[in-house]
Amino acid sequence: MTTSTALLLADLAGVAVFAASGASAAVAKRLDLFGVVFVGFVAALGGGIVRDLVIDEVPPLAFADWRYATTAALTAGAVFWLHPQLARLRTTVLVLDAAGLGLFTVTGTLKALDAQVPPVGACLIGMLTAIGGGLVRDLLTGEIPVVLRREIYAVAALAGSIVVAALYGLGQTGPIPLTVAVMLVFGVRLVALRRRWSAPVATLRPPPAGIPGPPAE
Repeated sequence: MTTSTALLLADLAGVAVFAASGASAAVAKRLDLFGVVFVGFVAALGGGIVRDLVIDEVPPLAFADWRYATTAALTAGAVFWLHPQLARLRTTVLVLDAAGLGLFTVTGTLKALDAQVPPVGACLIGMLTAIGGGLVRDLLTGEIPVVLRREIYAVAALAGSIVVAALYGLGQTGPIPLTVAVMLVFGVRLVALRRRWSAPVATLRPPPAGIPGPPAE
């Protein structure tokens, strides 16, 4: 299997799992069929569209290659029809989201590096590719985006993109090293959820005595 083929399969796998994640979140919010497919479509392809626009790949693959849109729409539709068989939707969404995070981190970083983006920029693009779809999914379903909360999410994607950039610099871009990078992001995200790891949050202290606080609304 060539690197380009492996990259395509990983990209489509990421599209499928993010579409399923978005569709599951939409089902949990009781959206109709169109709403479920739309949220799944945007969750699956939003990050990739941002990536392609940043690296000046126009039109983005989401519009240029029918396999991307078809994979997203079919997966989201399947989740809509099969959701009664999906137990504990929240757990399903979190696991699928973690898998998509890992896959899109790797493919986004690799595509940026192949486009001659310097390593630091490629790592940022890889992170944006991974978190973009989940960000839009949460906004559409009325949730505070995971990436803006204190959970380890964007940090896991950034760590994975750094590993990919390092492997790329060493010439290790075969399926096995890249799979290890995907599993690293996936594992860090799941462990962080299970152990409730979080990034630091600013502590709001009450104003000193004699100084009035902000006016009530």
